[in-house]
Amino acid sequence: ADTNIAAMQKAIAAIERGMGGGFLQTPTAPVLRRIVQGTEDLEDSDRQQVLAFLSGNAQYAPASGQITGILKQMLETMQKGLAEATADEEAAIKGFKELIAAKTKEVDALTSAIEAKTKL
Repeated sequence: ADTNIAAMQKAIAAIERGMGGGFLQTPTAPVLRRIVQGTEDLEDSDRQQVLAFLSGNAQYAPASGQITGILKQMLETMQKGLAEATADEEAAIKGFKELIAAKTKEVDALTSAIEAKTKL
């Protein structure tokens, strides 16, 4: 996820600087193409526009901002998804640690009870 977000950020920066053609020659361009092809939240028309740009077959007008707008929207969605997944993972880790602590306490209590009964 971090790699995809970084690729998206590089692409947006390059396109905004008017270096879209140069960006297409970088190793990040195929990564971006895979991201765009695999994104389910993207409308087909937007996907086709971005893929046409990435293939180099489309004329890109920097003033329109369509490609950067689409990519920024995708980036925002990816960042939000990553933040939600991270929060969920942190909550799960916290819950697991609490469960371990409770079970350890339970084992200690039961061990003490067993030891007390065996001394009688």
